[in-house]
Amino acid sequence: MSDETLEIEMEQESVPSSGSLQQEEALPQAVMRAPQPAPTPRPSEAASLDMLMDVILQLTVELGRTELTVRQVLDLQKGSVVELDRIAGDAVDVFVNDHMIAKGEVVVVDDKFGVRITELISPMRESVEAAL
Repeated sequence: MSDETLEIEMEQESVPSSGSLQQEEALPQAVMRAPQPAPTPRPSEAASLDMLMDVILQLTVELGRTELTVRQVLDLQKGSVVELDRIAGDAVDVFVNDHMIAKGEVVVVDDKFGVRITELISPMRESVEAAL
């Protein structure tokens, strides 16, 4: 299926009624239009995009997942180890506002953890993987 979508709008069409007063009734009619190409940003629009550059986004790196029962969570204590669904060295998932955008590997930079991006994920791929 193509990335293009059709826009469907409802329009009103006046049709005379069968009564003797010749009142007109509006009947809804579906009209399909092909999508228009996105216009290129004008200098003023580019300036408005600059306003978005300071918007703060939440970046999350997911090392792995697991499921625990309530009892297992209540039994957690200092020193407990929780086994995750990934093998050590596997790529981690990088999310921006809960949407996966990349995969990467964990690195250490000046005694802090970091992530080296190894693969960018397209929005189309994310939606296909979510459907599976």
